[in-house]
Amino acid sequence: MGKIICGIQQMGIGVPNVQEIWKWYRKFFGVDIRVFEDAAEAPLMTKYTGGEVHKRTATLALSMDGGGGFEIWQYTSRGTEKADFQVQLGDFGLYACRIKSRNLDKTYDYFVENGAKVLCQIGSMDSGQRHFLVEDPNGNIFDIVEGRGWFGNTKHPSQCGGVAGAMIGVSDIDRSIGLYRDVLGYSEVVYDQVGVNPCFTALPGGHGKIRRVLLRHPQPRKGPFAQLLGPTEIELIQHLERTDRRNIFENRYWGDWGFIHLCFDIQGMEDLKKECEAAGYPFTVDSGETFDMGEAGGRFSYIEDADGTWIEFVETHKVPILKKLGWYINLKNRNPEKHLPKWMLKAMALNRFKG
Repeated sequence: MGKIICGIQQMGIGVPNVQEIWKWYRKFFGVDIRVFEDAAEAPLMTKYTGGEVHKRTATLALSMDGGGGFEIWQYTSRGTEKADFQVQLGDFGLYACRIKSRNLDKTYDYFVENGAKVLCQIGSMDSGQRHFLVEDPNGNIFDIVEGRGWFGNTKHPSQCGGVAGAMIGVSDIDRSIGLYRDVLGYSEVVYDQVGVNPCFTALPGGHGKIRRVLLRHPQPRKGPFAQLLGPTEIELIQHLERTDRRNIFENRYWGDWGFIHLCFDIQGMEDLKKECEAAGYPFTVDSGETFDMGEAGGRFSYIEDADGTWIEFVETHKVPILKKLGWYINLKNRNPEKHLPKWMLKAMALNRFKG
Protein backbone atom coordinates (compact mmCIF):
# COMPACT_ATOMS: atom_id res chain seq x y z
CA MET A 1 0.00 0.00 0.00
CA GLY A 2 2.71 2.45 0.98
CA LYS A 3 2.12 5.35 3.30
CA ILE A 4 -0.64 7.90 2.71
CA ILE A 5 -0.46 11.38 4.25
CA CYS A 6 -4.14 12.36 4.48
CA GLY A 7 -3.61 15.87 5.85
CA ILE A 8 -2.91 17.80 9.03
CA GLN A 9 -5.21 16.26 11.62
CA GLN A 10 -4.48 18.78 14.36
CA MET A 11 -2.11 21.21 15.97
CA GLY A 12 -1.37 20.19 19.56
CA ILE A 13 -1.56 23.15 21.94
CA GLY A 14 -0.37 22.93 25.53
CA VAL A 15 -2.49 25.20 27.74
CA PRO A 16 -3.08 25.95 31.42
CA ASN A 17 -6.86 26.27 30.91
CA VAL A 18 -8.54 23.90 28.40
CA GLN A 19 -12.14 25.04 28.80
CA GLU A 20 -11.30 28.75 28.95
CA ILE A 21 -9.09 28.81 25.86
CA TRP A 22 -11.35 26.45 23.90
CA LYS A 23 -14.16 28.98 24.42
CA TRP A 24 -11.89 31.60 22.79
CA TYR A 25 -11.04 29.22 19.93
CA ARG A 26 -14.75 28.53 19.34
CA LYS A 27 -15.50 32.25 19.24
CA PHE A 28 -12.67 33.25 16.90
CA PHE A 29 -11.99 30.10 14.82
CA GLY A 30 -15.28 28.18 15.00
CA VAL A 31 -13.66 24.89 16.14
CA ASP A 32 -16.79 23.69 17.93
CA ILE A 33 -16.98 19.99 16.95
CA ARG A 34 -15.78 17.92 19.90
CA VAL A 35 -14.30 14.71 18.44
CA PHE A 36 -13.16 13.50 21.84
CA GLU A 37 -12.47 14.68 25.36
CA ASP A 38 -10.25 12.37 27.37
CA ALA A 39 -8.67 12.53 30.82
CA ALA A 40 -5.98 9.92 31.45
CA GLU A 41 -2.31 9.26 32.07
CA ALA A 42 0.21 9.55 29.22
CA PRO A 43 2.51 6.56 29.85
CA LEU A 44 3.86 6.39 26.30
CA MET A 45 5.26 9.94 26.39
CA THR A 46 7.71 9.56 29.30
CA LYS A 47 10.65 10.09 26.90
CA TYR A 48 9.47 13.70 26.71
CA THR A 49 8.01 14.15 30.21
CA GLY A 50 11.11 13.71 32.37
CA GLY A 51 10.83 9.93 32.63
CA GLU A 52 7.63 10.22 34.68
CA VAL A 53 4.05 9.28 33.78
CA HIS A 54 1.90 12.39 33.98
CA LYS A 55 -1.86 12.88 33.91
CA ARG A 56 -3.52 15.16 31.41
CA THR A 57 -6.80 16.09 29.80
CA ALA A 58 -7.06 16.44 26.03
CA THR A 59 -9.84 17.77 23.79
CA LEU A 60 -9.81 17.37 19.99
CA ALA A 61 -11.91 20.07 18.31
CA LEU A 62 -12.64 20.66 14.61
CA SER A 63 -14.44 23.11 12.35
CA MET A 64 -16.95 21.79 9.82
CA ASP A 65 -15.75 24.48 7.42
CA GLY A 66 -12.71 22.25 6.97
CA GLY A 67 -9.06 22.29 7.94
CA GLY A 68 -7.19 20.54 10.71
CA GLY A 69 -8.30 20.72 14.32
CA PHE A 70 -6.77 21.56 17.69
CA GLU A 71 -5.75 19.03 20.30
CA ILE A 72 -6.01 21.22 23.37
CA TRP A 73 -3.84 19.57 26.01
CA GLN A 74 -3.45 20.33 29.71
CA TYR A 75 -1.43 18.68 32.45
CA THR A 76 -3.49 17.75 35.52
CA SER A 77 -0.61 16.24 37.55
CA ARG A 78 1.67 19.30 37.31
CA GLY A 79 1.62 22.90 36.19
CA THR A 80 1.92 23.90 32.53
CA GLU A 81 5.27 25.64 32.18
CA LYS A 82 5.97 28.60 29.91
CA ALA A 83 9.33 29.17 28.26
CA ASP A 84 11.61 31.08 30.65
CA PHE A 85 12.81 33.29 27.79
CA GLN A 86 11.05 35.41 25.18
CA VAL A 87 10.34 33.23 22.15
CA GLN A 88 11.39 35.06 18.98
CA LEU A 89 10.88 34.58 15.27
CA GLY A 90 13.59 32.22 14.10
CA ASP A 91 13.66 30.10 17.27
CA PHE A 92 13.39 26.40 16.48
CA GLY A 93 9.98 24.76 16.54
CA LEU A 94 6.32 25.43 15.83
CA TYR A 95 6.24 29.22 15.90
CA ALA A 96 2.78 29.95 14.46
CA CYS A 97 -0.32 28.05 13.45
CA ARG A 98 -1.82 28.88 10.06
CA ILE A 99 -5.63 29.34 10.00
CA LYS A 100 -7.63 29.78 6.81
CA SER A 101 -10.17 32.54 6.23
CA ARG A 102 -13.03 32.66 3.73
CA ASN A 103 -13.04 36.47 3.68
CA LEU A 104 -9.91 38.01 5.17
CA ASP A 105 -11.27 41.55 5.45
CA LYS A 106 -14.32 40.36 7.40
CA THR A 107 -12.13 38.12 9.56
CA TYR A 108 -9.81 41.02 10.37
CA ASP A 109 -12.74 43.30 11.26
CA TYR A 110 -14.32 40.58 13.45
CA PHE A 111 -11.10 40.04 15.39
CA VAL A 112 -10.58 43.79 15.93
CA GLU A 113 -14.22 44.43 16.91
CA ASN A 114 -14.19 41.52 19.39
CA GLY A 115 -11.01 42.62 21.13
CA ALA A 116 -8.52 40.04 19.88
CA LYS A 117 -4.85 41.00 20.01
CA VAL A 118 -4.21 41.63 16.31
CA LEU A 119 -0.46 42.08 15.74
CA CYS A 120 -0.42 43.66 12.28
CA GLN A 121 -2.63 44.95 9.53
CA ILE A 122 -3.47 42.82 6.50
CA GLY A 123 -0.42 42.37 4.29
CA SER A 124 0.70 40.21 1.39
CA MET A 125 2.93 37.16 1.43
CA ASP A 126 5.35 36.43 -1.39
CA SER A 127 2.79 33.93 -2.73
CA GLY A 128 0.32 36.77 -3.26
CA GLN A 129 -1.89 35.47 -0.44
CA ARG A 130 -3.03 38.09 2.02
CA HIS A 131 -2.65 37.47 5.74
CA PHE A 132 -2.41 38.97 9.20
CA LEU A 133 -1.18 37.78 12.60
CA VAL A 134 -3.13 37.46 15.84
CA GLU A 135 -2.16 36.35 19.35
CA ASP A 136 -4.43 34.24 21.56
CA PRO A 137 -4.84 34.98 25.30
CA ASN A 138 -2.04 32.47 26.07
CA GLY A 139 0.44 34.24 23.78
CA ASN A 140 0.30 31.74 20.88
CA ILE A 141 0.58 33.30 17.42
CA PHE A 142 -1.79 32.47 14.56
CA ASP A 143 -1.19 33.41 10.93
CA ILE A 144 -4.60 34.04 9.34
CA VAL A 145 -4.40 33.48 5.58
CA GLU A 146 -6.74 33.52 2.60
CA GLY A 147 -8.11 30.00 2.53
CA ARG A 148 -7.90 27.32 -0.13
CA GLY A 149 -10.24 24.33 -0.19
CA TRP A 150 -13.38 24.35 1.97
CA PHE A 151 -15.42 21.41 3.23
CA GLY A 152 -18.59 23.19 4.39
CA ASN A 153 -19.89 26.63 5.27
CA THR A 154 -21.05 27.02 8.85
CA LYS A 155 -21.40 30.80 8.35
CA HIS A 156 -19.33 31.38 11.48
CA PRO A 157 -19.09 35.17 11.97
CA SER A 158 -15.28 35.13 11.94
CA GLN A 159 -15.27 33.53 8.45
CA CYS A 160 -12.50 31.21 9.68
CA GLY A 161 -11.91 27.53 9.07
CA GLY A 162 -9.44 25.22 10.76
CA VAL A 163 -5.70 24.63 10.66
CA ALA A 164 -4.18 25.23 7.21
CA GLY A 165 -0.52 24.67 8.06
CA ALA A 166 2.27 25.92 10.26
CA MET A 167 5.21 28.31 10.42
CA ILE A 168 8.24 26.36 11.67
CA GLY A 169 11.53 27.82 12.79
CA VAL A 170 14.59 25.83 11.67
CA SER A 171 18.35 26.21 12.01
CA ASP A 172 19.10 25.33 8.38
CA ILE A 173 16.37 25.16 5.74
CA ASP A 174 18.52 23.15 3.32
CA ARG A 175 19.00 20.50 5.99
CA SER A 176 15.38 20.54 7.20
CA ILE A 177 13.46 20.67 3.95
CA GLY A 178 13.91 16.99 3.05
CA LEU A 179 11.52 15.76 5.76
CA TYR A 180 8.74 18.15 4.78
CA ARG A 181 9.28 17.81 1.03
CA ASP A 182 10.08 14.13 0.57
CA VAL A 183 8.42 12.33 3.48
CA LEU A 184 5.42 14.59 4.14
CA GLY A 185 4.78 15.41 0.47
CA TYR A 186 5.16 19.22 0.47
CA SER A 187 7.12 19.07 -2.78
CA GLU A 188 5.96 22.34 -4.37
CA VAL A 189 8.13 25.34 -3.48
CA VAL A 190 5.80 28.36 -3.70
CA TYR A 191 8.56 30.80 -2.80
CA ASP A 192 12.09 30.86 -1.40
CA GLN A 193 12.82 34.43 -0.31
CA VAL A 194 15.24 36.35 1.86
CA GLY A 195 14.05 39.64 3.30
CA VAL A 196 11.65 41.18 5.79
CA ASN A 197 7.91 40.51 5.70
CA PRO A 198 6.18 43.71 6.95
CA CYS A 199 3.88 41.65 9.18
CA PHE A 200 6.88 40.08 10.91
CA THR A 201 8.27 43.40 12.12
CA ALA A 202 5.59 43.36 14.84
CA LEU A 203 7.13 40.15 16.24
CA PRO A 204 10.09 39.75 18.59
CA GLY A 205 13.04 38.87 16.33
CA GLY A 206 11.07 39.91 13.25
CA HIS A 207 13.68 42.33 11.92
CA GLY A 208 16.79 41.44 9.94
CA LYS A 209 17.49 38.98 7.13
CA ILE A 210 15.13 36.04 7.27
CA ARG A 211 14.87 33.21 4.74
CA ARG A 212 11.32 31.99 4.21
CA VAL A 213 10.34 28.94 2.16
CA LEU A 214 6.66 28.15 1.60
CA LEU A 215 5.85 24.54 0.71
CA ARG A 216 2.62 23.00 -0.63
CA HIS A 217 1.53 19.52 -1.59
CA PRO A 218 0.79 19.76 -5.36
CA GLN A 219 -1.94 17.09 -5.46
CA PRO A 220 -5.08 16.78 -3.30
CA ARG A 221 -4.55 14.43 -0.38
CA LYS A 222 -6.03 10.93 -0.35
CA GLY A 223 -7.52 9.03 2.58
CA PRO A 224 -10.70 8.88 4.69
CA PHE A 225 -10.59 12.41 6.16
CA ALA A 226 -8.70 14.21 3.37
CA GLN A 227 -11.72 16.18 2.13
CA LEU A 228 -12.41 17.51 5.62
CA LEU A 229 -8.77 18.29 6.45
CA GLY A 230 -8.14 20.03 3.13
CA PRO A 231 -4.99 21.54 1.58
CA THR A 232 -2.21 22.81 3.84
CA GLU A 233 1.10 24.65 3.65
CA ILE A 234 4.34 24.61 5.62
CA GLU A 235 6.45 27.76 5.92
CA LEU A 236 10.03 27.18 7.05
CA ILE A 237 11.71 30.17 8.70
CA GLN A 238 15.47 30.58 9.08
CA HIS A 239 16.77 33.75 10.72
CA LEU A 240 20.09 34.55 9.06
CA GLU A 241 21.28 37.21 11.53
CA ARG A 242 20.27 36.10 15.02
CA THR A 243 23.04 34.25 16.84
CA ASP A 244 20.94 33.54 19.95
CA ARG A 245 18.34 31.21 18.41
CA ARG A 246 16.97 28.56 20.78
CA ASN A 247 14.60 25.61 20.75
CA ILE A 248 11.16 26.87 21.79
CA PHE A 249 10.74 23.85 24.14
CA GLU A 250 14.26 24.00 25.56
CA ASN A 251 14.29 22.58 29.13
CA ARG A 252 10.54 21.94 29.05
CA TYR A 253 8.27 18.93 28.64
CA TRP A 254 6.16 17.92 25.69
CA GLY A 255 2.68 19.17 26.62
CA ASP A 256 3.90 22.39 28.20
CA TRP A 257 2.70 25.86 27.17
CA GLY A 258 2.62 26.47 23.39
CA PHE A 259 2.38 24.52 20.14
CA ILE A 260 3.55 21.06 21.18
CA HIS A 261 3.26 19.03 17.97
CA LEU A 262 2.01 19.08 14.40
CA CYS A 263 -0.08 15.95 13.85
CA PHE A 264 -0.68 14.29 10.47
CA ASP A 265 -3.56 11.92 9.78
CA ILE A 266 -2.03 8.98 7.92
CA GLN A 267 -2.68 5.48 6.58
CA GLY A 268 0.00 2.78 6.37
CA MET A 269 1.93 3.33 9.60
CA GLU A 270 4.36 0.43 9.07
CA ASP A 271 5.35 1.71 5.63
CA LEU A 272 5.73 5.22 7.00
CA LYS A 273 7.91 3.89 9.83
CA LYS A 274 10.31 2.29 7.34
CA GLU A 275 10.39 5.43 5.19
CA CYS A 276 11.09 7.69 8.17
CA GLU A 277 13.91 5.42 9.36
CA ALA A 278 15.47 5.37 5.89
CA ALA A 279 15.31 9.18 5.73
CA GLY A 280 17.02 9.52 9.12
CA TYR A 281 13.90 10.33 11.18
CA PRO A 282 13.19 7.16 13.22
CA PHE A 283 10.06 6.89 15.35
CA THR A 284 10.85 8.07 18.89
CA VAL A 285 7.42 7.03 20.23
CA ASP A 286 5.15 4.32 18.82
CA SER A 287 1.93 3.13 20.46
CA GLY A 288 1.97 -0.12 18.48
CA GLU A 289 -1.56 -1.52 18.34
CA THR A 290 -4.74 0.55 18.73
CA PHE A 291 -4.39 3.19 21.43
CA ASP A 292 -7.71 4.00 23.08
CA MET A 293 -8.51 7.69 23.51
CA GLY A 294 -11.85 6.97 25.18
CA GLU A 295 -14.12 8.05 22.33
CA ALA A 296 -11.61 7.48 19.53
CA GLY A 297 -8.80 5.05 18.83
CA GLY A 298 -5.83 4.50 16.57
CA ARG A 299 -2.08 4.03 16.42
CA PHE A 300 0.13 7.04 16.98
CA SER A 301 3.84 7.74 16.67
CA TYR A 302 6.29 10.63 16.86
CA ILE A 303 9.40 11.72 15.03
CA GLU A 304 11.57 14.80 15.48
CA ASP A 305 12.61 17.08 12.65
CA ALA A 306 16.26 18.14 12.29
CA ASP A 307 15.87 20.63 15.17
CA GLY A 308 13.82 18.42 17.49
CA THR A 309 10.36 19.73 16.56
CA TRP A 310 7.75 17.08 17.37
CA ILE A 311 5.78 15.67 14.43
CA GLU A 312 3.00 13.24 15.33
CA PHE A 313 1.36 10.66 13.06
CA VAL A 314 -2.05 9.15 13.79
CA GLU A 315 -3.53 6.20 11.93
CA THR A 316 -7.18 6.45 12.95
CA HIS A 317 -8.96 3.15 13.56
CA LYS A 318 -12.17 4.34 15.24
CA VAL A 319 -13.83 7.74 15.35
CA PRO A 320 -17.22 8.80 16.80
CA ILE A 321 -19.86 10.10 14.40
CA LEU A 322 -22.81 10.26 16.79
CA LYS A 323 -21.74 9.39 20.32
CA LYS A 324 -25.26 9.52 21.81
CA LEU A 325 -26.30 6.58 19.62
CA GLY A 326 -22.94 4.81 19.85
CA TRP A 327 -22.29 5.37 16.12
CA TYR A 328 -18.60 4.99 15.32
CA ILE A 329 -16.70 4.51 12.07
CA ASN A 330 -14.31 1.56 11.96
CA LEU A 331 -11.65 2.36 9.37
CA LYS A 332 -9.58 -0.80 9.57
CA ASN A 333 -11.35 -2.62 6.74
CA ARG A 334 -11.84 0.31 4.34
CA ASN A 335 -9.82 1.19 1.24
CA PRO A 336 -7.19 3.51 2.80
CA GLU A 337 -7.04 5.79 -0.25
CA LYS A 338 -10.79 6.44 -0.50
CA HIS A 339 -12.49 9.46 0.99
CA LEU A 340 -15.24 8.81 3.48
CA PRO A 341 -18.63 9.87 2.06
CA LYS A 342 -19.31 13.55 2.67
CA TRP A 343 -22.62 12.83 4.40
CA MET A 344 -20.78 10.68 6.91
CA LEU A 345 -18.21 13.39 7.67
CA LYS A 346 -20.95 16.01 7.86
CA ALA A 347 -22.70 13.87 10.49
CA MET A 348 -19.84 14.79 12.85
CA ALA A 349 -21.57 18.16 13.13
CA LEU A 350 -23.99 16.39 15.50
CA ASN A 351 -21.14 16.49 18.04
CA ARG A 352 -21.12 20.30 18.03
CA PHE A 353 -20.38 21.73 21.46
CA LYS A 354 -22.71 24.60 22.15
CA GLY A 355 -21.12 25.63 25.45
